[in-house]
Amino acid sequence: MKAYTSVLAPALLMCGMVAPIFAQAPTAPHAVSPYTLSVFASAPAGLSAPDDIAVLDDHVFVGYGDGHDPGGVDGLSSQVVEYNMDGSVVHTYTVLGHVDGVKVDPITHKVWTLENEDGNTRLVIIEPETRKTSLYIVGTGPHGGGYDDITFRGCKVYFSASNPLINPNTAPAIVSVKLRNGTVELEGVLQGNASAINIPLDTTVTLNLQDPDSMTLDPLGNLVLDSQGDQQLIIVSNPGDTHQRVLQLPLSYQTPSGPMGVEVDDTFFTTSSQGFILFADKGLNKIFKLSKNGWAPGVAYTAADGGPFVGTIDMTTGIITPIVKGLAGPGGLMFVDTSKPVWPDWKRDDNACRDDRE
Repeated sequence: MKAYTSVLAPALLMCGMVAPIFAQAPTAPHAVSPYTLSVFASAPAGLSAPDDIAVLDDHVFVGYGDGHDPGGVDGLSSQVVEYNMDGSVVHTYTVLGHVDGVKVDPITHKVWTLENEDGNTRLVIIEPETRKTSLYIVGTGPHGGGYDDITFRGCKVYFSASNPLINPNTAPAIVSVKLRNGTVELEGVLQGNASAINIPLDTTVTLNLQDPDSMTLDPLGNLVLDSQGDQQLIIVSNPGDTHQRVLQLPLSYQTPSGPMGVEVDDTFFTTSSQGFILFADKGLNKIFKLSKNGWAPGVAYTAADGGPFVGTIDMTTGIITPIVKGLAGPGGLMFVDTSKPVWPDWKRDDNACRDDRE
């Protein structure tokens, strides 16, 4: 997930298109009723730019990019901070490069982190019980960039191929991943110029994904890729097989002049009626907790860094409704399910999955 920048907002403020929406908003982050907002944790001393969030049991893992070069050319290291659920620090892991994607492998219960999303990518896998780390060199892909985010689906692992240097993008935008004998094997799943169906218009389009970024699963097990600068979500059902189907959802939010396109970072779906949302703000250097007594399962929540706000996405129209405003650079976001989830078959913890892990 790229660092938050806003080129569009100042220009819109000058022409009066955004100011009417946010003019009355307090400067402090706040949520609309019935949501309540609190600070889960502030950045530890010396760390900055919190982004991706992952949860393993009752521990929370947050990647701090510290403003380092996303291609790793500065030779600096980033940190992954492990928290208790009360926001207290358990341990800090140091990884070489700019940390971006952070996800928990549901099969091995290890934490996967990707460093250097713009190129020269490295994969560092953390074993929380022993605090040992394993390094894999991923490198630069055929698209000319690196790899940004990680998604686990059943026995399969997927990376998003970020920062493409080709236009049109004819290289893979999503790849499947296998770890074999200390190496990373990648295979293309979704091409950057794949054919897709635009959901609101119900028309067939040819994609040109110029900014593949965050990636997650929806409740049906579809891959949901955020092409951040393109201001759209790409939904891939049956990824990698002969029945693969691709949908495109352009993203916008309402202004007095009508819908306006907006880029987002992490998107996550509520998986039960019980839980809470954690999201990071890179500009405010804080992790926030968004609470509610009851959640509607299957709703998409997103960190719209182009807003900046956190909101819900209508997956039919692509329109985002803000629910948290007063932010600076929202990025990493996830729903923490506090119920006892029943895993569908495609998520089954099967020992056969371990054949592609080390």
